[in-house]
Amino acid sequence: MKPEFEIIDIDADNVDKMGFFCYMSKRKAPGYQQKRQWLEARFAEGLKIKMVHEIGGRNTGFIEYIPGEYAWRALYASGYIVIHCLWVVGKGKGKGYASRLIEACLEDARVQGKKGVVMLASDRVWLAGKAVFQQNGFKQVDEYAPFQLLVQRFDGSPDPTFPNDWDERQARFGSGLTVVRTPQCPYIEDGAKTVIDTAAELGLPAREVELRSAAEVQTRAPSPFGVFSILRDGQLLSYYYLLPKELKRILSNQ
Repeated sequence: MKPEFEIIDIDADNVDKMGFFCYMSKRKAPGYQQKRQWLEARFAEGLKIKMVHEIGGRNTGFIEYIPGEYAWRALYASGYIVIHCLWVVGKGKGKGYASRLIEACLEDARVQGKKGVVMLASDRVWLAGKAVFQQNGFKQVDEYAPFQLLVQRFDGSPDPTFPNDWDERQARFGSGLTVVRTPQCPYIEDGAKTVIDTAAELGLPAREVELRSAAEVQTRAPSPFGVFSILRDGQLLSYYYLLPKELKRILSNQ
């Protein structure tokens, strides 16, 4: 029987041909270009992308992961592999592709001699929910609502952890409206622009702060997601893209 799908490895040699799953139809968009440039250094640090391709069809999902020392998430996971993203879309859902991608990551981590694999999960948006990881042998080891930290360990190493200074981190960004951002996700460019444009429409001062390294994300980010945050007066409003209507409602109610 012919296979129904294949898992394709994306690396520095084929990323320009294959893309990195997101924004495939918008390769000239600023968000795509920023992500592509970001990947140049990340591949050298051990970042890997695997995509599910349905034979005779299209790419329907992907996983992106990197050694914990270089993870663009605000967590401590030295010696582990950290999954940045897991996403299966459209007609690819319900076929077990997410589990296949997780299995491929786990196998790779074992080959590399890592302590295990870590995932930051959330039941909201922009992150995979924890259920699929728990179904694949992961256990929850930490939480900062609405985030859960999950791990599958291969040995007796200490569990990864979240920082415990979220209030202090958020307060350091001071008064006013602040977008904390990176180029890790191609959707971040539009998300940040929406905040700045909406604030201008409402007559509110706003600024962007860009975190430029994994170390900055791990030590400064105001939420575990790390790569995008919206804050007002030192408090986290959202870690994900808000549409103008929703953002206006939130800002008007504060």
